Amino acid sequence: MIIKVLEGNALAANCYIVASEVTRRAMIIDPGVKAERISEAMVELNISVSLIALTHVHIDHFSALDIVKNTTKAPLAAFDMATIKTPVKPRREIKGLHFVPFELPIKPEILLKDGDTIDIDDLHFSVFYTPGHSADSISFWGHGVVFSGDTLFRRGIGATLPGLYAGHDHTQLRESIHAKLLTLPDDTIVYPGHGASTTIGEERLLNPALQSIGRL
Repeated sequence: MIIKVLEGNALAANCYIVASEVTRRAMIIDPGVKAERISEAMVELNISVSLIALTHVHIDHFSALDIVKNTTKAPLAAFDMATIKTPVKPRREIKGLHFVPFELPIKPEILLKDGDTIDIDDLHFSVFYTPGHSADSISFWGHGVVFSGDTLFRRGIGATLPGLYAGHDHTQLRESIHAKLLTLPDDTIVYPGHGASTTIGEERLLNPALQSIGRL
């Protein structure tokens, strides 16, 4: 398996290119960096893209979606919001904060739910529904790695600011991490939505936000 990490700048999310070494076909997870960087990586790796997948619909995770989708013609996969109920118009409690999620400019061709599988030739990833940072947050696990979006970071967890917008729920986030991510083997590599990679074992021992999670 090939994993190319395109690290985000400022608020931009990490973008991951995950490809089969056999077929050189790939999926792009969270195209939240400049589209030119993604195109350059595709040429460097000599790959074609067969799927674009989002861990959640926040603008920093799909800012290059329009260009990448037009360039690759790959289908878009995102969580099926029809399967859950969320507040339609959450109130904002933090004045002056302009970073808010947006609706997708493109309708996903593939709607994902918990327990689904994403298959890219010889690569197979399970879809975990991991809400809390957002109502639609999902993680992708397979081949000893998990792409956790903004659910779990190195020494941190996703932001949960009550009332800012739909889906921020700190208790739900902790439950998602406990029920889904912390059940994975300790040597599972975590590729988060922002920042450096880590492992489940490291975070179980060293992440201050998880030290009391077993008492949920």
